[in-house]
Amino acid sequence: MSHEKIISGKPALLIEGKKKYLVVTDLHIGFESSFSSNEISLGKNTTVNETIDELSEIIEAQNPDSVILLGDVKSSIKNISKSEWNEVPFFFEKIKKKCNIILVPGNHDSNIQLLVPEDISLISSTGMEDERTLFTHGHTMPSENFSHVKKIVMGHIHPVFFQEESIVNGERVWISIKADKGQIFPSESGEIEIIIIPSFNKYFYATTKKKYKKSISPIIEKIKKVTSARIVTLDGTIIGDESMLDHVL
Repeated sequence: MSHEKIISGKPALLIEGKKKYLVVTDLHIGFESSFSSNEISLGKNTTVNETIDELSEIIEAQNPDSVILLGDVKSSIKNISKSEWNEVPFFFEKIKKKCNIILVPGNHDSNIQLLVPEDISLISSTGMEDERTLFTHGHTMPSENFSHVKKIVMGHIHPVFFQEESIVNGERVWISIKADKGQIFPSESGEIEIIIIPSFNKYFYATTKKKYKKSISPIIEKIKKVTSARIVTLDGTIIGDESMLDHVL
């Protein structure tokens, strides 16, 4: 049985079992193009280099067998932007020198196969199962083929904590939810845990909820009743339970 550990201070999850995986999500490489259309500049290649440096540092410290990218590596949804044609392959070439890469595509990753080197494991957007844990982006419902899993690790939501009087208002957070498994897999009973990983892109935050564009997940929408939950900051501090999910979902 595998177990997971939050990398302190980083939006990255370490899964240790028969294999050691480092899991990150929602890099949104190329998102600056939407900023530039509003005359906001972050500098040429600034954020892709930041992403490469931060992820490389974590890989070197943790030495995983593989990095699992849980989708939304690129930012545009229906096409490939000019910057993504350059920056996404550049990112893969740099990271694959550090570690094996497994990519589970997200809803922003249309046509990403055109940007992925041959030695990257590109799998179905339905997800990847290992030791009864499903790794998926979170924008689609898992099929009954995965009904035997005990845990779902996902991204897509970009969870941010909103409470104006809190010192962590507007910060990216982790969410762990335990719920009746039958809400997701009607043929099953018992409990399932869902771990929502924060966006690796540090620019995806806001200080007020009305200015934040969150992503809706059909997995989370199916859960009408939560058994228990934890909201955790990037440094591992528990700041809330199921009674505070409205502050993040």
